Amino acid sequence: MAGELLRVVAVDGRLAVDEGRRLPGRGAWLHPGPHCLARAERKRAFPRALRAAGALDAARLHEHAAFAADIGSGTFPGPRETRKQVDPS
Repeated sequence: MAGELLRVVAVDGRLAVDEGRRLPGRGAWLHPGPHCLARAERKRAFPRALRAAGALDAARLHEHAAFAADIGSGTFPGPRETRKQVDPS
């Protein structure tokens, strides 16, 4: 599962994907896909996880191919379907 996650770091007040997982500083781990990026932004998770004072620009993340995937394509881990278990008797 760790191989599926992307490392996101803050560089000069901007969020960037750390492809090589080598950039210095704190990093936040995120599933690739627009759903997870939108949720992290909605919850204001990046400044908190990266311990950054103030807002961070996420424009580079929105341009990154991993987060630009079509929501209907099923290429990202979204909410899972849950079904009730029915008693067969």
